[in-house]
Amino acid sequence: MPRRAGIGSLLQPHLDSAASEPLFRQLYGELRQAILGGRLGPGTRMPASRAFAEELRVSRNTVLGAYDQLLSEGYLEMRPGSGTYVAADLPDLPPERGQASARPAQPKGESDAAPQHLARRAETLIDNENSRRFVRDVIETSPWAPCFTPGLPDSSDFPFAAWSRLLAKSWREPSAALVNAGDPGGYLPLREAVADYLRQVRGIDCQPADVLIVSGIRQAVDLTCRLLLDPGDPVWIERPGFPGLRAAIAAQGGKLIHVPVDEEGLDVGDGLRQAPKARLACVAPSHQYPLGVVMSLQRRLALLAWARAAQAWILEDDYDSEYRYTGRPLAALRSLDEDGRVIYMGSLSKLMFPSLRLGYLVTPPQLTKVFRQARAVIDDQPAMSTQPALAAFFQSGLLAAHVRRMRKRYAHRQQLLLAAAARHLPDLIRLKPDEAGLHLVGQTVGALKNAADTEIAARLYSAGLVVPPLSRYDIGDNRRQGLMFGYAAVPDGRIEPAVAEIARVLGKQERS
Repeated sequence: MPRRAGIGSLLQPHLDSAASEPLFRQLYGELRQAILGGRLGPGTRMPASRAFAEELRVSRNTVLGAYDQLLSEGYLEMRPGSGTYVAADLPDLPPERGQASARPAQPKGESDAAPQHLARRAETLIDNENSRRFVRDVIETSPWAPCFTPGLPDSSDFPFAAWSRLLAKSWREPSAALVNAGDPGGYLPLREAVADYLRQVRGIDCQPADVLIVSGIRQAVDLTCRLLLDPGDPVWIERPGFPGLRAAIAAQGGKLIHVPVDEEGLDVGDGLRQAPKARLACVAPSHQYPLGVVMSLQRRLALLAWARAAQAWILEDDYDSEYRYTGRPLAALRSLDEDGRVIYMGSLSKLMFPSLRLGYLVTPPQLTKVFRQARAVIDDQPAMSTQPALAAFFQSGLLAAHVRRMRKRYAHRQQLLLAAAARHLPDLIRLKPDEAGLHLVGQTVGALKNAADTEIAARLYSAGLVVPPLSRYDIGDNRRQGLMFGYAAVPDGRIEPAVAEIARVLGKQERS
């Protein structure tokens, strides 16, 4: 039977032990909604975890889990010797609009003509010879060979035997529908598995109809830009950021507005100064690429407020949220969106192996139909050969087990890299730990402090060592400087020798 309890007169959370969602997630969601709705205002002191657990008749770990998640996302703050409080520096919040529904209403100010406009645009793609143009990222054509390549997962012991059995089973006696036709959105059981996964792991309330299976992040960006942008429309993109996104947006005529990223993520204020009426913002709020910063709660709410006021869209890139090594995964920006303004995309290739080339796009409900129509005219349907096996991979628990195994491995390799750098590179390159991701950014110090990162990377490359420069992800004259150490795919035993060789090459160069 559902439990009901109160926090003074401010809150009465409803927790149901019979629900599939863990109790700590239920409590986290209720408290977050109360904070966003203003019922728990900035500076409000939260109950002690033990007393609150007794009041709710749950374990103390349930309360601690909810508090820990809220602390990590910036809703709460610890005051030593005093207790836990609602964060004092929350931005001004709008009056509570109630719980976000599973199917958000039409965005405020968006007329019924908007989806029709998008549908007309989708129809024009059929006769547009240039619509299939997709500009490849310049880094993809660079000579860098795999070594400390960022973003590369370890596929050395992926369960290929189980994967091959699932492939064989799905195609041993395939149905006629599977062989001859397909849904523009993708294989329905896979879309159902993705929607269920996102509800449980990322807090995103979506339906299978809103999920589109795509061939990767860049196809998701390409499709979004085809539909939402007219030539010359301003688009906020992160600086530095992934060049493949810049290429996909530019290919569709978007005007790139390079918004700097600092320790709190995308600088929304700078974006407002540069292009307040931008049509789209592309962000990676949970773990920005390449800097690895997490967008603060204040910035997230400010970004959503801008999208609401400007009738703009946000494309959320959640490319590696599964690989978080301390605490629980942070909530997706989409889970905060009550106006249907966030389009969410994720990659399956980093979870399994790069050549899989599959990802997913989750549309706001009011755009679901037109995105499906556009997908149908662009390439009819996504390739079906691996989708049934992937759906079974999700449903069997094999994917979750693989991710858990890789999360431990990558966390260990990050520690090996940090230890090796501290031993061999303390006076040349400084690395800091990251709570998530597949790479670290090294800052040059000492004798290398004023050297261009491209020159350092070239020295290493001539010695057979691949450590890409950070400036390749930036633009303009004053590019961020640093070196990208992708550690995920480097075997444990090769990390120390490789770092020692980097130190030898760079130290030799500096002495000569």
